[in-house]
Amino acid sequence: MDTFETAKDAIIWRGDGETLVVQAWGRDSLRVRSTRAGEVLDTDFALLEPEPVDVQITVDGETAALTNGAITAVLTAWGGLDWQTGYDRFGCALEFRDADGETLLKELGSGGALKRTAREFRPLPGGAHRLRAAFEPVAGEKLYGMGQYQQAILDVKGSTFELAHRNSQVSVPFVLSSAGYGFFWHNPAIGSATFAANRTEWIADATEQLDYWITAGEDPAAITAAYAAATGHAPMMPEYGLGYWQCKLRYWNQEQLLEVAREHKRRGLPLDVIVADFFHWPKMGDFRFEEEFWPDPAAMVAELKEMGVELMVSVWPQVSLESENFAALKKENLLVRTERGLEVQMSFLGPSMFLDPTNPRTREKAWEIFKRNYHDLGVNVFWLDEAEPEYGVYDFDNYRYHIGPNAQVGNVYPQAFSRMFYEGQRAAGQEGIVNLVRCAWAGSQRYGALVWSGDIHSSYEDFRRQITAGLHMGVAGIPWFTTDIGGFGGGNIEDPDFRDLLVRWFQFGAFCPVMRMHGDRQPSERVIAEDGSARCNSGAPNELWSFGEEVYEILVRYVRLREAMRPYTRRLMAEAHESGQPVMRGVFHEFPRDAVCWDLADQYMFGPDLLVAPVVEAHATGRRVYLPEGASWTDLHSGAVHEGGQWIDAAAPIDVIPVFARDGALPELVGTI
Repeated sequence: MDTFETAKDAIIWRGDGETLVVQAWGRDSLRVRSTRAGEVLDTDFALLEPEPVDVQITVDGETAALTNGAITAVLTAWGGLDWQTGYDRFGCALEFRDADGETLLKELGSGGALKRTAREFRPLPGGAHRLRAAFEPVAGEKLYGMGQYQQAILDVKGSTFELAHRNSQVSVPFVLSSAGYGFFWHNPAIGSATFAANRTEWIADATEQLDYWITAGEDPAAITAAYAAATGHAPMMPEYGLGYWQCKLRYWNQEQLLEVAREHKRRGLPLDVIVADFFHWPKMGDFRFEEEFWPDPAAMVAELKEMGVELMVSVWPQVSLESENFAALKKENLLVRTERGLEVQMSFLGPSMFLDPTNPRTREKAWEIFKRNYHDLGVNVFWLDEAEPEYGVYDFDNYRYHIGPNAQVGNVYPQAFSRMFYEGQRAAGQEGIVNLVRCAWAGSQRYGALVWSGDIHSSYEDFRRQITAGLHMGVAGIPWFTTDIGGFGGGNIEDPDFRDLLVRWFQFGAFCPVMRMHGDRQPSERVIAEDGSARCNSGAPNELWSFGEEVYEILVRYVRLREAMRPYTRRLMAEAHESGQPVMRGVFHEFPRDAVCWDLADQYMFGPDLLVAPVVEAHATGRRVYLPEGASWTDLHSGAVHEGGQWIDAAAPIDVIPVFARDGALPELVGTI
């Protein structure tokens, strides 16, 4: 009886009702699947079909090894009489090693008499299992990634994460280790991940199989490139994604929006995108402009394009029970199902249900409406809000999608929502696609997803969290990231403290993948229709000129700086497209051999050549900055040159953000800050 079966690129082990498959999956990478229900499934939630690679497989009795470039999986089988049970039992343990034979990661050991199980399947009604996969901790490793969790933590070792999406929480289950590996939990089930001192655990609350992907790389750039090859590359960012985007909650009529764009042009200010935010529609789910406030959207889009400005339009996946589209969408099973109770899933400004984009028919039928009412009018950029989706109550086990229960597949929803628009736009002949979306999962990047960090508060505490959020999103394979400059809620445009925060956030925004102004500013404005009925309020003005002359002069400087950086930003977008490199990246990404860089949570690299150190304390006029060793650094404000490998005290009056160019790069930017 052979212990292992082998294929051209895989090793299979069977025992005690389990089938375990370890397979080469791209260069220097492996995919591991295990099931208690027959043969493993070829699920494609995020992983793409890999290019063939040459592997080496050896089998020596109870041990087998598969080597794929820089990574080797070692399978150690065991079997025989178990004295406590009185019958034969069988198992197989996994360990992953690098090209030097050093252990990268290995499964949790049995602990002898403890009889621990590294791959634990507990049955659930209906055939699924609750799954726990456990690994031994890697001594001294630091971990990064997992998406966005609104915390100012950079090294997530010691953290625990809910594997679920919420407004401002984006769960992308990929981690990059300083020990030289990347690990992707290829499972969209609701669950958790814990990186404790005594073990690492991944849990799926309900699933049909274990499925993960692991790669080895000599540095973060190599690991990132392998992960992008496995889950997909972002498209090339269109030219209008490189400049300045103007938005507020909310321009509530056509003339108001046009006048803002005209004022930008009158003042000679760069403007690439302007946004028509939510509730420009009659009823949620009508997916069209309300005629009273937007009498000629085609003419509006045409005038904007003449000014060189694209219109981005907000689209929610919610359908009001009063929508003209509700009955047809519900009749055709194109909406999310509620397992128990009433089928209202959100009640913000009226009860509604969600589109189900995991259903190919939903993607087709809903896009027909979006195309007719938006895309055919010239709208090429969409704002995909509520994409988690944001249920009124996050009872994850109470919703069912076309492809399965939310508990098993729920985290793939935002990826499917982006996919619906991307595939529709491509089919309509559009090139260069970028859509703003409030949530993502692995693979969302290949559908043109620009993720923003949700409805965050206008505070320095929230501002600090956006730096680590952007870094972790980049590690997790989502290179396009942005925030609401100034925060979404709580900012009064007359408050000096808010103006201070806005300036600092705006400076940070100039060095984000996309620079986008947004927020629900106070005091708000009531909106009343001609018949006396109320519409959604509009916030206070949120344009560059809305905060006083002193602030205006500073903001204009950074809008012009963003424009001056356009060739450099275009180059960074090409790197993201071609090799999956983050635009906004941890300092450790560029300087992995400088130990200090692995712990820098409030400064980062904008591409390979600019070190950015945002001012994240109220009314501060300076801050400490670490300059990595192995390079010289030119202060873009003063022109002073510093050698790396040291901390410096950088001056930062209100109009200055400390930014340093590496080894004399980008000399044209010196003196622009």
